[in-house]
Amino acid sequence: MEFIFDKQDIPTLAEAESHCWLLTNGLGGYASTSAAFSVTRCDQGLLTAAVEAPGRRVSLVHRLSETLTVGGRTEYLSAQTFAGGTPPESGFQNLTCFTWNVCSAWNYQVGTVRVERRCAMAHGENTSAVLYHVENGEAAPCTLRATPFFQFCPKGEPPQEKPALRYAPGRVTANGCTVYLRTNGELTETPPAWELLAYPDDARDGRVPSGYAAACCAAEMSVPAGESAGFEIVFSTQPVTAAGEDVLAGMEARQKALDRRTGFRDPIARQLARAAGAFLSRRDSTGGETVIAGYPFFADWGRDTMIALPGCVLATGQYGAAKSILRTFLAYERDGLVPNLFPEGGAEPRYNTVDAALLLINCVWLYYRRTGDAAFVREAWPVLRRIVSAYQKGTHHAIGIDSDGLIHAGAGLDQVTWMDVCVDGVLPTPRHGKPVEINAYWYNALCILRELAPLAGESREDWGALAERVRASFVKSFWMEDKGYLKDVISGTAADNQIRCNQIWAVSMPFTMLAPEQEKKVVETVYRHLWTSRGLRTLSPEDPEFQPFYGGVQKERDMAYHQGTVWPFPLGAFYLAYLKVHENSPAAVRQVRQWLAPMEDILREGCVGQLPEIYDGLNPGPSRGCFAQAWSVGELLRVYEALEEIE
Repeated sequence: MEFIFDKQDIPTLAEAESHCWLLTNGLGGYASTSAAFSVTRCDQGLLTAAVEAPGRRVSLVHRLSETLTVGGRTEYLSAQTFAGGTPPESGFQNLTCFTWNVCSAWNYQVGTVRVERRCAMAHGENTSAVLYHVENGEAAPCTLRATPFFQFCPKGEPPQEKPALRYAPGRVTANGCTVYLRTNGELTETPPAWELLAYPDDARDGRVPSGYAAACCAAEMSVPAGESAGFEIVFSTQPVTAAGEDVLAGMEARQKALDRRTGFRDPIARQLARAAGAFLSRRDSTGGETVIAGYPFFADWGRDTMIALPGCVLATGQYGAAKSILRTFLAYERDGLVPNLFPEGGAEPRYNTVDAALLLINCVWLYYRRTGDAAFVREAWPVLRRIVSAYQKGTHHAIGIDSDGLIHAGAGLDQVTWMDVCVDGVLPTPRHGKPVEINAYWYNALCILRELAPLAGESREDWGALAERVRASFVKSFWMEDKGYLKDVISGTAADNQIRCNQIWAVSMPFTMLAPEQEKKVVETVYRHLWTSRGLRTLSPEDPEFQPFYGGVQKERDMAYHQGTVWPFPLGAFYLAYLKVHENSPAAVRQVRQWLAPMEDILREGCVGQLPEIYDGLNPGPSRGCFAQAWSVGELLRVYEALEEIE
């Protein structure tokens, strides 16, 4: 899809800065600024490089300061606000249009000089390109000058002191990193210059509100009167050989290949498939592929990967990538658990999750259903058996089977479900006991082993008998006939009866336990209490613990994170469950299509073409948290895929 923002869409700098764009390189590196071409948070920049894919990322090229000089007058093209009273760069007044399609593009008008800027990023390397096309309609030459400002700091840690840079022809070095530059204009060394940037988005969230960046060179090109010219600058962590046009052409070709492979008819589905591609990344420590949970804050996490994989990888037809990701997690199984986090630098993975291993089994099943790859099932089978065996015997974090066949998890300050916040020794959403979605995943996993056992030369019977026992216990323990919905957790506390979105997965998984009428009531309850067009609330607004807003400093945000905050990703399970309980009827399809009608507007808000992590719980307007979230994109893409299959 092409998203066009002219001055009517972004009439003020604040409006322009409420939108951003994202390019990624398949390593965890990325480029992103606001639609005004300013940075409003420290995690943005034109080259945030993954020096060790995907999690060890460094902010290298933070921004460009751009001026256009013509007839003795100099105007900014770039826009930026600064801390400490420095006047802002005012290029937004010259911006006529911002466009997002495969790449980001801006159009400027200064007198009769027109300038187009495009940004591109190479796949598989830490290389960004900024390309300009200048049409000089003036009677005098014009000069476009671009000054890169560097940070050379870990992502998310803006320098609080002025960085010291070393310049040599075609490269800039600091803190053990080098950025190579290539331009078809004139690149010259300049006296050292520093600026203290303001980060209003970070300040709003209680993060570091400002940081330094430094410059030591500039690139410029002059265009004679009445002529046009192309001007480009390429930045890379390795000596630059490709021209900026080559970087752009490679990105466009890759996108066209993805469009052909997915074959979605719906333009929204095609856009979500494009968005999904931003999250696939290489992992150096395993030599395989992985999924970045969200930009700009997150790396790759086990739970997020297993939830995002069906939509972001399988629905987009990237079966080789799916197998690589699954092999990584199969190889790292320990005591029946798979990593929730792969720390960088040789540290041991963290296994603090009860759901990732069960969702891994689900992903193996979904992969097999699409590919028929029985050889891979046999390869994975020993690990799948160990996972179930460990849950039966008991493993870390108080994870284990109870006498009724249901799974319990969590003790002390453990937070092992996706509602996993701990604030100063306080658990805002304590779910120790038997969480509803975990037991839905558990039953689903047992049924999958029952179905896959013959491929491994084993009997179905043991898995089927245990699954039936779990089903009977689940219905008896979780279903509340008088209320018409499922308990969120069995813990013996008031939290048990809270209306939360977790119950929707007891309807949407491939294998489920409730009777059809019970499933329909769950869907109705979730719709009545939790549904919004942006996502599902994590807690009913009628609950006294409901938090209507997400914002403020870290502690305030964490206290609201799962206490009402709206998350887009459970909306995928809700729509799939709705279609299921209405037997994929034409009326159900029309209803889901109607609910999805605002999706194009949702994709325009925040990070253009992406779906965010969260929204406020009471009135979900502007997006919050990560501006691009893998499982949000993946789960909604699964809905569009289901609709196209039904239709």
